[in-house]
Amino acid sequence: MQIPFCTLKPSYEKYRKEYLAAASRVLDSGWYILGEELEAFEDEFASWLGTKYCVGLNSGLDALILAFKALGISHGDEVIVPANTYIASVLGITENGGTPRFIEPDGYHNIDADKIESAITSKTKAILVVHLYGQPCRMEKIMDIANQHGIPVIEDCAQSHGSTFNEQKTGSFGCISCFSFFPTKNLGAFGDAGAIATNDSNVAKNVRMFRNYGSEKKYYNKVQGINSRLDEIQAALLRVKLTHLDELTSEREFIAEKYLNNINNPQIELPKVLANTRPVWHQFVIKTEYREDLINYMAENGIGTQIHYPVPPHLAEAYSSLGFTRGSFPITENESETILSLPMYNGLTNRKLEYITKILNNWQAK
Repeated sequence: MQIPFCTLKPSYEKYRKEYLAAASRVLDSGWYILGEELEAFEDEFASWLGTKYCVGLNSGLDALILAFKALGISHGDEVIVPANTYIASVLGITENGGTPRFIEPDGYHNIDADKIESAITSKTKAILVVHLYGQPCRMEKIMDIANQHGIPVIEDCAQSHGSTFNEQKTGSFGCISCFSFFPTKNLGAFGDAGAIATNDSNVAKNVRMFRNYGSEKKYYNKVQGINSRLDEIQAALLRVKLTHLDELTSEREFIAEKYLNNINNPQIELPKVLANTRPVWHQFVIKTEYREDLINYMAENGIGTQIHYPVPPHLAEAYSSLGFTRGSFPITENESETILSLPMYNGLTNRKLEYITKILNNWQAK
């Protein structure tokens, strides 16, 4: 049996008629940028999330870059960020001239809330939390710390569409939240796409200006902006998927429960779930000290896996100028050497799940 790590085709085929109708509607309209579909998606997504505003953008990375730009982050400013995140989170900071202040993860792969306060300095201008793998961060404590120090919180929700902490959706806690709608995301488009969400009218206004060459009125440019607009077809397709997101999330929860209840191998550590949270299982990440052996074993049995992520940002060549070396963040580095993501996608059948768990349970490291 061959099981890819991820495939998007089953999810597309399930709602194919709706997607084709939405795309045709846009094509027939004759209007393809900054139109009614985008406005409708922004309103619907903000309502679903529980925020006042949503601004559609070209990508999740642009959402991060423009979020920090909207807060005025610049040279000399520090931003607290998890050390084990994907590099896009850090690029959002450094593209504005800011400096990342890395924090080690907790036992749920998220920023350790207990280590944030001691990292705050006079240069700290924001806290970036990343709900990694779809697992919510400890938002109550994080927001308490941020409010006590008067520091804004940005949420990177690229992997957490619909996850909740104390029944409140991630992305509705901080002053700005950033979303990626890359095709593999839980709410994925059919190309690059992203958005920011906020309750601050000035932030929404400024990001709308930044995304459109720095103009509020065509050809009248108030600031130096960029071109980062969520196009009409992607907005229309996202509107379709948003109506089915709860169903898609429930399916991922079912898959995760199958893994949690049926994988039984002492050489494999299963993910933990923080109390009072609902993960959306963007990835199902296990840990093992014998990762390469397991990767090869799974491949030999036709099962795809991936590593999220093999090189933490502080050790990336791109950030060698920051001066970190191996051993700077040992928990993060250990995770990068032991984590492995199992197949997790909508359309993963019971038969395939049973095969995956059987193979995992039969594995013994050589």
